[in-house]
Amino acid sequence: MKKILPLPQSFRGELQIPGDKSISHRSVILSSLCETPVEVTNFLAGADCLSTVNCMKLLGAQIEQSAEKILVTGRGLRGLREPADILDAGNSGTTLRLLLGLCAPQKFLTTFTGDSSLRGRPMARVIKPLVEAGASIVGRNANRNLPITVLPVANSLRGITYAMPVASAQVKSAILLAGLYAQSPTTVIEPAPSRDHTERMLAAFGARLERSGNAIKIFPADKLTAPEKISVPGDISSAAYWLVLATIKGGSDVTIRNVGVNETRTGILDVLNLMGAKIELRNVRTSGGERSADLHVVSSKLLGVEFGGEIIPRLIDEVPALAVAAAFAEGTTIIRDVGELRVKESDRLAAIVDEFNKLSPETFSATDDTLIIRGGREKFFAKCTTHADHRMAMSLAIFGAAAEGVALDDEACVKISYPNFFDTLIGDD
Repeated sequence: MKKILPLPQSFRGELQIPGDKSISHRSVILSSLCETPVEVTNFLAGADCLSTVNCMKLLGAQIEQSAEKILVTGRGLRGLREPADILDAGNSGTTLRLLLGLCAPQKFLTTFTGDSSLRGRPMARVIKPLVEAGASIVGRNANRNLPITVLPVANSLRGITYAMPVASAQVKSAILLAGLYAQSPTTVIEPAPSRDHTERMLAAFGARLERSGNAIKIFPADKLTAPEKISVPGDISSAAYWLVLATIKGGSDVTIRNVGVNETRTGILDVLNLMGAKIELRNVRTSGGERSADLHVVSSKLLGVEFGGEIIPRLIDEVPALAVAAAFAEGTTIIRDVGELRVKESDRLAAIVDEFNKLSPETFSATDDTLIIRGGREKFFAKCTTHADHRMAMSLAIFGAAAEGVALDDEACVKISYPNFFDTLIGDD
C-alpha cells in the first residue's frame, strides 16, 4: 500500500504539471491526418495518451517519442491504413470514442478492445450517431460494449444534424471527426457547452467549422494542414489537486506554471472562487488557440456552495478534488447533475461516498446524480481503495495529506494521467 502522511507544514513552492491529456490525445490524432511532420512538446506520456499513440501507429502514422516530446508524421486525411492487429485503447475512453469516429468513415475493418474497466463502459452513445450517419458498427451487448468492430463503408457517410442528449466532449469529437469525411456538413447540437479542444485544434489544422449557440457545424475536408509545432499546456485537471491542497492547507502559497485555462475547462476555478478560494491568474497568454496562465493560490477558509447544470461539463473530471475541498469547508456543499460520474473509470459517485467517508465519517452521501458533502467534520487516518481510478487515487492522497493521512491500495493507476504525482506530493520514497 502507498502511505501518505499528513503534510507537516504548509504547502509552498512552484510546480510544473504534466501536459493536458485532452490536447495531447487530439494533437496525435490530427497530426496523423496530415502529410508534414508535427513536433508536439509537453506531450503527456501517460498511459491513456500512449494508447492513442499506439493505435495511430497501427493506423499508419509514424511517431517518434523522446521524453515529453513526440514527432508525428501522418499519411494524409485519406491515407490511414487497415491495422494489422486489434486496436487496444487500454483504459482510455477518449482514445476509443475519438477513434471510433475517425474509423467509422474508413473503407477498412477496425476492431477495438480495452481493459476490463473500459470494456464495461457505455459506448452506445457514440455508436448511435455514427450509425445514423451511415457507419456499420457491431459490438458486444447489442452494440453497447467492447469489443467493437467498425466494418468498411462502401460509400461516404451522410452529413447529419445530431442533438446530443448529454453533453460529452468525447461523443461530440467523434461525430466531428467522422464529419470530415462526410458527403455534406455535419452539425452537433450540445445541451450545454463541453470542452472544445477538438474544435479549436480542427480549426488550427485548417478544417472549416461554424458555431451558432450550442450548435457546431463541420464541413467535409479534402485535406488538413499541420502546424510545425504544437505546445501542449499543463492540464488543469492535474492542477486541480494542488489548487485544492494549497487552499485547504493553512499557510500555503503555491504557483502552478503554464496551466491551460480554456474557458470550457475552468469550472473548477469558478467553484473554488465561489467557495472563497484565493486563486489568481498571472501571465495569461494564447498559443495555438488555447489560453494558458500561471495559477497563484494561497490558503483560505472555504464555505459550502450548491451548483450544477451547465457548469458540470466544465468540471466533471474535477468533482472528486472539489469534494475534498468541500469536506474542509464550513457548511454543506451540494453538487447536482453529476450522474455521468457513475460511468467513468469507476462509479465515482459511489467511490467518493464509500472511500472518502473512511477519512471523514458521515460527511459524504449521494443520490443517482447528486453528491452532498457536509463539511467541517472530524478527519481520521484510514486505508482506502482507489478502485483503480487515477482521479480517485490522487483525490484521496491530497485528502490524507491535508488531514490525518491515508493508505492507498493502488498507486500505479495514477500513471494514466500523472505519472510523477506521488513524487511531487511526497518525494520518491
